[in-house]
Amino acid sequence: MLGVFKKILFWSYGRTRWQYDVLSVLILAFVFLTPPGWFRTGEPKAFSGHQNSVLTATGKRLVSPEHLPATPGTEDFERHLRAELRRPEVRVKGWQVLRDAGGRVAAYEVDIE
Repeated sequence: MLGVFKKILFWSYGRTRWQYDVLSVLILAFVFLTPPGWFRTGEPKAFSGHQNSVLTATGKRLVSPEHLPATPGTEDFERHLRAELRRPEVRVKGWQVLRDAGGRVAAYEVDIE
């Protein structure tokens, strides 16, 4: 039994053997049948009702407009992020409006210190 596992681990079967075909099918099944979320890392996640912002990169946050005024200012972003991150030292350097296909505000990309 140990010999079989060793052959599978080191891919010792020749291309004309049925074991090679089985291993190839198993690899393809893994690639095509696993959920796409298993392969995504470091991407922003979709907004949910309880999640107001998402970390996108160092110093940048995506903030949902649902808990902000219609025309938010720096103080509004800082107040929201300080409460969410529980860090009183958060400072906003700038922000950018992200719009959806219909032109509505989908999120704000906020640059923080």
